[in-house]
Parts: sequence; structure tokens; C-alpha cells
Amino acid sequence: MAVKPRAREAAALPVNKILAGDCVTAMNALPEGCVDLVFADPPYNLQLKGDLHRPDNSRVDAVDDDWDRFDSLAAYDKFTRAWLKAARRVLKPDGAIWVIGSYHNIFRVGTAMQDAGFWLLNDVIWRKSNPMPNFRGKRLTNAHETLIWASRAEGAKYTFNYEALKSLNEGTQMRSDWLLPLCTGHERLKDGAGDKLHPTQKPESLLHRVLLASTNPGDLVLDPFFGTGTTGAVARMLGRNFIGIEREEGYRRAAEARLARVRPLSAEALQTTASRRAEPRVPFGLLVERGMLRPGEVLLGPRGQAAKVRADGSLVSAEHRGSIHQVGAAIEGAPSCNGWTYWQFRREGKLIPIDFLRQQIRAEMGHAP
Repeated sequence: MAVKPRAREAAALPVNKILAGDCVTAMNALPEGCVDLVFADPPYNLQLKGDLHRPDNSRVDAVDDDWDRFDSLAAYDKFTRAWLKAARRVLKPDGAIWVIGSYHNIFRVGTAMQDAGFWLLNDVIWRKSNPMPNFRGKRLTNAHETLIWASRAEGAKYTFNYEALKSLNEGTQMRSDWLLPLCTGHERLKDGAGDKLHPTQKPESLLHRVLLASTNPGDLVLDPFFGTGTTGAVARMLGRNFIGIEREEGYRRAAEARLARVRPLSAEALQTTASRRAEPRVPFGLLVERGMLRPGEVLLGPRGQAAKVRADGSLVSAEHRGSIHQVGAAIEGAPSCNGWTYWQFRREGKLIPIDFLRQQIRAEMGHAP
């Protein structure tokens, strides 16, 4: 049997591989619309002038590598627009991108993203719980970095696991300021001399939150500036796939060794709290059809407001008629109302929300909350 073109295309993808070389060239060699998410930690273009020292005159191991050096801001902008164009091409129509940066580059990157057609969804402040001090004492301590989250285009669909992030935040809606520590201790990769292997290695906690928020198990994540492989390590642990691109051989070797040590989580551990929007739709009329509520039965609102169920699944009160949502909104004089949580029915002297019956049906369908 002939292999379908899309199957051949999928098989050709370098899934869970690290590609060597220039990120633009490597991305342009990938099929169009093949990845679900791009996470990019591009060079910050710090352009440090001279060494940086602590008060005790010890030298700070700052970013002074060649990959972070550009001749001018114009050269940096040209580089930024080139890799963003390549990244947008490989994103699926419902894909998204995260880019992280500091005050040195993130504003220029944000402009380039909008010019490229991306639609900005949020900027997120990663507030570092243990930032490096400002040793020269001439500026504020730089205690945060900024992430930009964007969909591929205005109006495009994208993945957002709202309920999972809410659970991660102890039942409270996740905010756009994230307090997380720098990469330190056992997580920080070191070279043979005991020095930091990569000056800007990101903490796994940051990537955990990004991937949990905007991907699902089995999704493919592209990191065009792979470094020592934090994105790949977290993706592998969380049951996602990755493609990494890294031009520095030393970083590639370190990332490969790191990835070999990662143990993926079990399928059970990867289950997250699903959004109610993702649950199957249950029409109120189905409750009537199945006899869970009978035509003529009285439903009660939170203050005893009454409405009767009709055979077609609509409600009628003393002054209003319509759906469970429409009648509830009309009684409250509100623009909208969630009828599932507004109305209750009486059984054996107890008031029970009608949503209880909806969840019974969903449980039968294999979507228990």
C-alpha cells in the first residue's frame, strides 16, 4: 500500500534529534507547518564592554561568547527577522511561539514578531527569586526576564491548558508574573573546570510551566537555540517531542548526555486537569430525553426563583421563556448566565445542581471530571 504524503513527511522529521549548524538554515530545511510550538532563547546581544567584577575583585562569569556578539543593532535586527520568519514558516496554523529575552533585546524582538505577523497573546515576567546583584552599583538589580507568547497569526487557534495552570497555582488563575529561581545547584551543568557550561542555562521549572501551558503530550516542540538542552529535557520528561538546533559542538555534546539521563513520566503522571471547554457538549434537552428531568418539573434558582421544564428542553417562568441560560439571565437582569450552575432540582428534599446530571452523562462518555 502506498504511503500517504503526510506520513512520509512525518517520518522524515528529525524528531528528538539535535541538528548542528545555523538555525535559519536548519529551519528552512524542515517541512512547512510541521511543529506545534517554538521556544526560542536567542542571543541577548549584551555587548558587554570589558570584564565584570564582584566587590572582592573576582571576575563574574558573564556572557562574553562569540555567539552573543553582533556588529550593530541593525545586524542583530536582521538576524532576528530571519530566524523569526523561518520559525513562523515551520509552525502549524494552530501553533504558537515563546521567546525569552532581557531588556537588551526583548523590545526589538517584540517589534520584529509583530512585523512578521505573529499575534501577541501575553508578555510574561520571569521574576528571579535569586537574581545576580548589580556589582557596579550603578543600576537597579536586574531581577527579571521577559517572555513573549504569541500565536502564529491574528485569530489563529492555539493551545492553552488553562485548568492545568490553575491547578499548578493551587486553584488560582495563573498570573503573568512568574516567581522562579535561576538555574543553580545540581541542575546547573558544569565543565571540566567546574565552571558554568552555559552562561544563560534556563531552569527546568520555567520550561515545565511553558510546555504545560501551551502543548499536549505528543506535540512537537522546536528550540532553534538549543544550548544545553533544557527544552528537550523537559519535553522528554513531559511526553512531548522536540527538535533542537545548536551550532556549538560543546553544547550539543552536553545536551545529548543530559537527554540520555532523562526518564519520561508515565502516562498516568502526564494527565492534567482538563478545561471544561474541552469536555463534550451535553445539551440540556438530553436530560429531558433521558428522563433525568421530566417535562413540568420545577427548577429553582439561588433565591428560590422558579421555572418549569418543557418537553423541548426550554424553560418557562412567570415572565420569561427560553434556554436554561436565557431564562436565568433574564431573571437576574444580567447579560449572560451559566444555567448549569444557576438552576437546581429537588430530590428527596435536597436541592441538587442540574450540572450534577450533566457530569453523570459525561462520566458515561468517558469524560469524568
